[in-house]
This record gives sequence, C-alpha cells and structure tokens, in this order.
Amino acid sequence: MKRGWHAWMAGCLAALLLTAAGCGGSKPQDSNAYTKENPLIVKFSHVTTADSPKGKAANRFAELLAEKTGGRVKVEVYPSSQLYGDKDELEALQAGNVHVIAPSATKLVGFNPSFQIVDMPFLFKNHEAVIKFWDGELGKKLMNSLESKNLQGLAMWENGFKVFTSTKPIAKPEDFKGQKFRTQAGKVLEAQFKALGAGAATIPFGETYTALQQGTVDGQENTWNNIDTQKYEEVQKYLLVSNHGRIDYIVLTNKQWYSALPEDIRKAFDESMAEATAYERELAVQLDKGSEEKLRGSGKMQVIDLSEAERENFVKAMEALYSEFEKTIGKEFIDGARQL
Repeated sequence: MKRGWHAWMAGCLAALLLTAAGCGGSKPQDSNAYTKENPLIVKFSHVTTADSPKGKAANRFAELLAEKTGGRVKVEVYPSSQLYGDKDELEALQAGNVHVIAPSATKLVGFNPSFQIVDMPFLFKNHEAVIKFWDGELGKKLMNSLESKNLQGLAMWENGFKVFTSTKPIAKPEDFKGQKFRTQAGKVLEAQFKALGAGAATIPFGETYTALQQGTVDGQENTWNNIDTQKYEEVQKYLLVSNHGRIDYIVLTNKQWYSALPEDIRKAFDESMAEATAYERELAVQLDKGSEEKLRGSGKMQVIDLSEAERENFVKAMEALYSEFEKTIGKEFIDGARQL
C-alpha cells in the first residue's frame, strides 16, 4: 500500500513540476503556433537605464529577433528594475517568470565562485584578452556551469576595466595604506584592498557619491563611464589608470524554456543575441573612451598613468591573492586568463 502511495505521490509531483514549468514559460515545439498576431512573448528584464549600453543592446536584440522571425516573436524589454531588481531577477528567471536577464558577473558567485574571476586584480592584460577569455572554451565552460540551476549563459556584455579614484594620492601601492575604499561585495575585493593596506566598505552604487562627498570613504573603483556619469570628479582629486579589474555582465536565459523553443526560433534567437552582443561591446568601449577623454580634459582630477614597471609594483603587491583564491576560482581559469 505504501509503495503504491509513494508512486502516486511521485507521479503527482512530476505532473506538478511539468505544470509549473509550463506556467513559467516552457513553450510547445510547434513553430506554427506563433504568428505575427499571436507572437511568442519574451520578457527581458535588466536593472540599468534604457540608454546604457546594456539597455540599448537589449532593445537591439528585441528588434533583431522580431525582424528575423517576421514578428512571430516579441521581446518585451523592462529596464531600470521595472520588473525585477538585482535581488530577485535570478529567482524570477529560474522560475520562468522572465526569460532573459543580464546581471553583473559577481551576482553569480553564489552559484559558482569561479565568476569572481572578473574581480581578480591585474589578471587580464588588455581588452583583447577579456574577449578571448569569454568567447573561448573557458568562458563557455563558466557559462555552462549554471545549467544545473536551470540557467543558460548566452553571452558576456561588457562595461569595462576599473580604475581607482581617491581624495588622496594613489600613484603607488604604499599610497593606499590607511585609506578606505567603496567597493561591491566580494571576498576578492576585500582581499585586494587588504593587500594594499587599505580598508573596504560595501556601499550601494547609488549611495557612493554621497559617501565620497561626506568622507565616509576616501575613494572607490569603477569604470571611466560610471565615474563620468556619476560625476565623481566633483568629489575625487586623483584617478589612477590601473585597469586592475572588470565590471562585466552575463546574459542568461531559463534553460528549460530555451531548450523547448522551436528550432527555427532558437536559431533566430541565437543569431540575434550574437549580433546584439557585438553591438553592446562596441558601444561600451566607445562610451568608456568618450568618458576617459572627457575626464582627462576636464582638469578636475589628476590622472595618473602607470608605466609597465609601476604597474608591476601593484601586481607584486597583490600576488598573494592568486594563491589565496586559486582553489575557489579555479587554477584552470586563472592560468588560462593570465596566458591570454
């Protein structure tokens, strides 16, 4: 009797999971089910503004997919956390309540600590190395590592390299000693500042300007474009062109939903994502360079460029992080990135 009851319960649970998956967005395999009048709806949620590189690329993806499918697929883009914010977008994607998101790579550390690779200081030598990593076998391996969580990595969309700013001199490693820097949450970032003899404070992005203005922290790390758009030059005197870490996004979809797409629609989806990715990366680089030129020309901050020997001093100061996080992130990923 018990065995029959357990079998009945297992069957009910399986049926419930299939029903939930269907409600969450799994679609039938029949491509003919979708027409211009009755399109497949794809919800793309992200937390940045519509005019950011991510926002513009999401809109471009929507246009491309509609074009490639003759209007049989409609992508609804929800910018600025209109649908889901940083804290709940991943759960929403796993549940199938949204179909595409593009969180910061650091938001995925809870699923796989290897995504902290973007925070490793002075790991990527240049922009070309970053692209080679994410588009190569190691990047694909990281993307695919999320499949057990019902998440499918699609592409890396970039923001850019980080630089340091402060109200105090920061031209060499010893200058950092005793200063406090705003940073995102993360063990690698905490260890980075500790290696420099500095303190780290996790402060929300939107509160950073006030924290700098009031002296709660001395400095911060960010991309040129973020520094420019947030007007940090008004409250920071020095900028060190360190290019020590990255801020990048990982575009994700619900694996179960994606796998159930009709073959022709999935092909159009992949092609649209590839084109939108190329567009986003080019735009991000242009905006970052534009912000760099603007900030250098403003005269409001002293911009400090590092020679190769000066850069090496910073690399040596943080060398201990590589052995400290080798097991957590993975020697394969760290060594692979350093060799590019």
